[in-house]
Amino acid sequence: MDGADVNTVAVDEASVALREIFPETPLQLNEHLSRRYGADVWLKREDLSPVRSYKIRGAFNFLRKVMATGGKGRTFVCASAGNHAQGFAFVCRHFQVPGVVFMPVTTPQQKIDKTRMFGGEFITIRLIGDIFDQCYAAANAYVAETGGYMVPPFDHADIIEGQATVAAEIMAQLPDGVRPDLMVLPVGGGGLSSGITGYLRGEIPPEGFVLVEPEGAPSLRRSLEAGVAVRLSKVDNFVDGAAVARIGDLNFEALKGFAPEQVLLAPENAICVTITEMLNIEGFVLEPAGALSLTALEMLGPERLAGKTVVAVVSGGNFDFERLPDVKERAMRHLGLKKYFILRLAQRPGALRDFLNLLGPEDDISRFEYLKKSARNFGSILIGIETRDPRNFEGLLARFEAADLGYQDITENEILANLII
Repeated sequence: MDGADVNTVAVDEASVALREIFPETPLQLNEHLSRRYGADVWLKREDLSPVRSYKIRGAFNFLRKVMATGGKGRTFVCASAGNHAQGFAFVCRHFQVPGVVFMPVTTPQQKIDKTRMFGGEFITIRLIGDIFDQCYAAANAYVAETGGYMVPPFDHADIIEGQATVAAEIMAQLPDGVRPDLMVLPVGGGGLSSGITGYLRGEIPPEGFVLVEPEGAPSLRRSLEAGVAVRLSKVDNFVDGAAVARIGDLNFEALKGFAPEQVLLAPENAICVTITEMLNIEGFVLEPAGALSLTALEMLGPERLAGKTVVAVVSGGNFDFERLPDVKERAMRHLGLKKYFILRLAQRPGALRDFLNLLGPEDDISRFEYLKKSARNFGSILIGIETRDPRNFEGLLARFEAADLGYQDITENEILANLII
């Protein structure tokens, strides 16, 4: 299969075969988002698959084809710290074949436990290396030594074909006569986006697709700008399900016809706003990668969406709730509801009281920490302030200036924030 081609007949056959292990995931018209954007917003809920992500599709299709061509008796191998590992494990148990999952030593225990739960007795987990590249190298070495069968996460025709079953389901689930004006797709390694765009070629014009990557991992966007697949020198791993340094070769071949401007870059803190909002309003549990397409809706706004039929793929819901405090923090900072300052406060009786009198009725201190004395008569204080309306900070800073209070806003200073917040 050419990287830009998807055999729709084969995808439809894969969709039927998938019913061996789970029913189609829902396509839901979301009232909350439809009202917000003046559009019909449909959500394809891949977070409701048995492993809470679409990755099970590609892994199933890959193993199904290998098994059909005499693959029984082989040991299958994957390298992943996330959704690919869980989908792979589930499918190995389904086919009752041995699988070895290589994960970095730094993988959270929750992900290790879930992978082991899905695979049961058919899965062996090996923790090797501090970063994914070391883990991936160990997995490839194991395959070379043992004759194992590597199951790649995205850069393979059968994986792409399996992920394309999402598109086949969407088109079958939409009401008669309804076709998407816009299809919003998250992008990591490119398996899902290349599969869906390939399947829908001819059904939806190229300009009808909106692709979205994390701002800290713009592999596809940079590759489209360069005209060739490029490897990023630095990746922000916060959106761990889509933080890929280099898009797959087949995947780039399938997507290279899109304009760079069709790939939106979602700020990580904006993704946190989506996660918290959908949890609070709709009760959806989304991982950062699973919130990408919904964050893109906010970036497009009613100007682009009003009156349209929009389908957004919600790619996964494997969220570790230990991350929730950090997600909430990032969301508040993005909304302008929380700021951090370093204050230069006089070392005298009443100085703190004078500062507190500067706060407005909706301002709340969430963090207060003496850092050090910067001079005999002054000390440095780290302070976090939350408020109910971002406009409140305008008045607060004006009062700081009027009081001749020395301060530095470090909310967006990544280096300082990482060091002391």
